[in-house]
Amino acid sequence: MQPRHLILALLVAGAALLSWRLSEPPPDTRQSSARPDGPREVDYRILGFEVVRMTPAGVPAHRLTAATLWHFIDDDTTELDTPHLTVFQNDEPPWEIDAERAWVSSDGSQVLLRGEVIIDRAAGTQSPPTTIVTRDLRIKPDEDYAETDQPVRVETDSDWLNAVGMRAWLRPPSRITFLSDVEGFYVPQ
Repeated sequence: MQPRHLILALLVAGAALLSWRLSEPPPDTRQSSARPDGPREVDYRILGFEVVRMTPAGVPAHRLTAATLWHFIDDDTTELDTPHLTVFQNDEPPWEIDAERAWVSSDGSQVLLRGEVIIDRAAGTQSPPTTIVTRDLRIKPDEDYAETDQPVRVETDSDWLNAVGMRAWLRPPSRITFLSDVEGFYVPQ
């Protein structure tokens, strides 16, 4: 091989190696919203995450999707960007819950929806369409229970209600308790 071809081959191989090395993403470190003590090591990340949890009878109970999922090694917790949780109801429309971010405990028993949270349910046979807007919602998925101590706004058709704090049981029979400063507008039918 001529020296000129050898140099050209080495340059091409070096450029290929360098471009491959630069294309590898750096190790993931993410400032956890659950722990303020700095970056933590991520052992895996999933883009376009979706999981469905079934009931013992084999029908969907919950569906959770997120744009991105990060799993942390040190405490086995998970964080989600733009999570969407669907809580299925037997013969009624499901509750659809959207948030900015979420944190999930290592055993999955606690979910903290952070930032603005919007809960929607279409009209059912015995219930009007409902929209609930709040922040920082704590969920216990096994109990289909949610709570917050933040301001809450509920809108149904032409009715509305404002309150501070809420406890909600999402599994039928669904019910909501408001904790303080409750005011609202109701149109009799």
